[in-house]
Order: sequence, then C-alpha cells, then structure tokens
Amino acid sequence: MSKVEFDCGKWLQEAEEFALPNWSALPSIPLYMDQVMMFTGEALSLFERDEKQSLLTNSMINNYVKSGVVDHPVHKKYSKEHLSKLMMVGLLKQVLSIQDIAVLFSGDEDAEQLYKDFAAAQSGALHETAAGVHPESDAAALRAAALKLAAEATARQAVAQRILMALSDEKKAKK
Repeated sequence: MSKVEFDCGKWLQEAEEFALPNWSALPSIPLYMDQVMMFTGEALSLFERDEKQSLLTNSMINNYVKSGVVDHPVHKKYSKEHLSKLMMVGLLKQVLSIQDIAVLFSGDEDAEQLYKDFAAAQSGALHETAAGVHPESDAAALRAAALKLAAEATARQAVAQRILMALSDEKKAKK
C-alpha cells in the first residue's frame, strides 16, 4: 500500500463517517471566543488542509461580525446561532464570497433550520463524493479523479453564484 493510497483512504474513510454536529449537540451555553475556536476547530478539522491552517481564526470571526454576516456576540459570548453560522461560513467561504454567504443568510429561514439544511446537504455531498473515489487507484487515475471533482466543483460554484446574484438583485429591486 502506497503512502498516497493510505493517506487518501484514511481521509476518505473519515469523510464517509463525517457529520457536522446536530443542532442539539451545539452548546446550549454561550461560549467565549477561545471556546468557539476549539469547538469549530474540532467540528471542521476534516476540511483543514493541515493543522497550521484553521478555517476560522479570531480575526476572521471578528471580520464576519463587523461585516454583518454573523451577528454581534452578546457580552462577548457566542450562542448556538453564532456557532452554526460560523461553521457554515468556515466551509462555504471556500467556494462563495462573503457577500454571497450573506445573501444565503438573509432568507426567512431561522438559524436552526438553515443549519440543519446545510448540515444535511454537506454530509450528503461529502459521503457521495467520498464513496466515488477509489484510493487504491494508480496516481494517474487519482489525478483524473481530482481533476473531475475540481471541474464539478467549479461548475456547481458558478451555478450557486448565479442563483445568489439573482436573489441579491431581486432583494435590491424590492427596496
């Protein structure tokens, strides 16, 4: 077994078992920033390229709050609603702009339903994608799989961006 096969196989197994925390598993007691960093870091660790590159940092979180994508914490404490949005931002910012994420968050759905919908979609997409990759394949086949997945991601990103642009334009027209 090659290192590539082992590394890919190990990660794919983790991906097939991954799920974002259920809404009920999010802490019911508001957390301070350092606790938020620990919680989100653990919850999103599968998606980090390495241990040195966190998907969320203190500065990023502060910027999301300043830009209005995430509500201001209450007495420097972050609620379930904050945590759910921060985890969604951490994952979505890989494919959408912060402005597009803000459009997603501007709908009528409450934070709990939005998070549940996202968690289900994320898990389904991840499990389906991971199941379609065969880590025992040779390097050329793995590169071809990576290329195909990247092309699919680009296409899906473009469609998502167009939908969000149309929603944003519609919202502006109503004002």
